[in-house]
Amino acid sequence: MQVHIYMCSAMPERLPSDAVIRAWTCLIRAQQAVLSAVEADLKEAGFPPLGWYDVLLELSRVEGEGLRPFVLEEKLLLAQYNLSRLLDRLETAGYVERRACAEDGRGQIVAITAAGRALVKRMWPTYRASIARNVGAKLSEDEATRVATLLDKLTGAKEYVIRGA
Repeated sequence: MQVHIYMCSAMPERLPSDAVIRAWTCLIRAQQAVLSAVEADLKEAGFPPLGWYDVLLELSRVEGEGLRPFVLEEKLLLAQYNLSRLLDRLETAGYVERRACAEDGRGQIVAITAAGRALVKRMWPTYRASIARNVGAKLSEDEATRVATLLDKLTGAKEYVIRGA
């Protein structure tokens, strides 16, 4: 009987410990629980999904004409698996507009409209209160700082501010 051992250079040198697996599981469960709660709060207040806020907030931060969709996608807090469809919905609702890109005739620039800016401002108090209720009420300031510092190690991020426009 032959035994084949395959070595893959992408494999880690050691398997994750029980503590690492627990951290992974807790991280995913916490993300799902908090995102679900925030989405429910937004829906209850009559607002569109958090993904809309994410796109509009990033567009509101841009100086000038707007962003190319691939640049926008890199800036988003939440994964957008079909950004094109989301942009279609935002455009239909009057929150963004798309224009031809001057440098690339095939490309588009996406820009936030005045209605989109107004929606971000209306959504922020509900979003902020939901973050406070679902995260802030469960962690002390010291714990929140420690969690953020630890999670920054996983993402390589320095600091990210969600704050409304």
